[in-house]
Amino acid sequence: MPVAQYLHSVMKRLAPTCLLLLATVAAPCANKPERVEWFRDLGLGLFIHWSLDSQITSVISHAMVGADEEFLERYVTELPRSFNPKEFDPREWARVARLAGFRYVVFTAKHHSGFCMFDTATTDFNIVNTPFGRDTAKEIAEAFRAEGIAVGWYFSPDDFHFLYRQGTLISRLRAEVLPPNNPGLLELNLAQERELMTNYGPIDVVFFDPPTGSPVPRDEIVEEMKQLIWEISPDTVVTRGEIETPEQYTPGVPLEGAWEGNMTMGTQWQYRGTNEHYKSGGVLIGAWIETRAKGGNFLLNIGPMPNGALPVEQEARMREMALWNIVNAEAVGKVRPWVITNEGDVWFTKARDADTVYAFVPGTDWTWGTRKTVTLQSVKASEETTVRVLGQNEKVLEYRPEVTPQTDWEQTSAGLRITAYRAQRLYNDRRWPNPVVLKITDAMPGLEPPEVQTHSDASWEGAGALLRADLKALGDAQTVRVGFEYRRKKSTAEMYEDDDPWKVVGKKLAPMSAPGEFSARLARIDTKRSWEYRAVVEHPKVRLYGQAATLAAK
Repeated sequence: MPVAQYLHSVMKRLAPTCLLLLATVAAPCANKPERVEWFRDLGLGLFIHWSLDSQITSVISHAMVGADEEFLERYVTELPRSFNPKEFDPREWARVARLAGFRYVVFTAKHHSGFCMFDTATTDFNIVNTPFGRDTAKEIAEAFRAEGIAVGWYFSPDDFHFLYRQGTLISRLRAEVLPPNNPGLLELNLAQERELMTNYGPIDVVFFDPPTGSPVPRDEIVEEMKQLIWEISPDTVVTRGEIETPEQYTPGVPLEGAWEGNMTMGTQWQYRGTNEHYKSGGVLIGAWIETRAKGGNFLLNIGPMPNGALPVEQEARMREMALWNIVNAEAVGKVRPWVITNEGDVWFTKARDADTVYAFVPGTDWTWGTRKTVTLQSVKASEETTVRVLGQNEKVLEYRPEVTPQTDWEQTSAGLRITAYRAQRLYNDRRWPNPVVLKITDAMPGLEPPEVQTHSDASWEGAGALLRADLKALGDAQTVRVGFEYRRKKSTAEMYEDDDPWKVVGKKLAPMSAPGEFSARLARIDTKRSWEYRAVVEHPKVRLYGQAATLAAK
């Protein structure tokens, strides 16, 4: 059946539904609250970016934007002829993922190029029409479900192949390339979404990826697609397009409600065969911990090679996560934020349904067989409190029978003082560098933290700007010190570069003894660049921050 005829037949069947959806845009459906809480308990998701252009190890899809006719024709005709990932074994991916603590998977069913990694009747530009000839989405869904991992799709409402064949200039921001303004593209997307939601069993999560910076907000671009998903599967959780999904960074403060940070292992989402620079396993574990401490889910990406195997560097990092996870899984599972996210380099989570706090203590300078003492000011012990190191029995230190590596603690005027051993040997050389977790039961808050809110209304005044914020509460302090920090704001093109360090505005923080507004002038900075700033409040025990805001370039 020709594509146009198929789409017409599909939309004819969907017509009553689509009319209803269009009529209800003003009051759209939303994720079920109980399913959002279920999603938050998952904590760690595996993102998989993989498509036919992995063969040339390019950025996934985006090389089509700005490309000439010859490139585009080679892309859509030659790449499908040679895509044959004979080493594809999703069962092995799923086994490693389960060990590493991944509780859900999000696979790129269709990225911006329009190439479908699933069997579809809507276009010949799909995985079944390659030498491989198998439905990768089906095999991934089955393999991950078999390991008890929830299944999700990434789906792009862009479709560069469709635009190319339509004769529309490929772009991401122009009005005619957006589905709400391109009826043919919208019909194609709805038909493909129906296939993905009905042919592969229950789908738990959907991640849409409409462009940022377009005249139409992201959630509106995918409004009809979201409605169709919830009509078919009311329990499906829509992430991007419905909740916050910060990309390649972790927000400075906990966001309200559920959110999902997504990050690459290296610099590229899809496999990059050369000139790649991977984050260390420790950096990834640190980002996982920080995300959970701030109440978010961590969606970590892998990019399989064109032959279907996992790059050794990526699998190695998953194995490092697996070792950390098998020891500390409960500290990053069904947890929520503590009264503060961290005290310096010690991070916290709290069990969702218990007064149990987990403190993540850096392991880089804590060698095996030695004791370390930490004093926590935000955690207070009760009469029923117990403290231990996760993964350890507190009874045996290998080859040291004279030592009983038991954790000791006492509540002092300075805070909860904990002394613990590193007693579990995870590497041969005993130099395990990743965080050690202290489990503190029946805990109480040791302080009432202050609250500060950054105003986002800063604007240029000459070569500077007036920054404003509100001190909402002092907490349990009589006086706090307040001020601002700033740094260069990275552009989208600079997303993969390291962040600049934060700098204090002015020489020092100013004291405040009552709630209220405060301000400071940021002067003598480059007005041709964008900057970000955040409020700072220094309690006698902790230093906290407001959410970052942007001062856009002139």
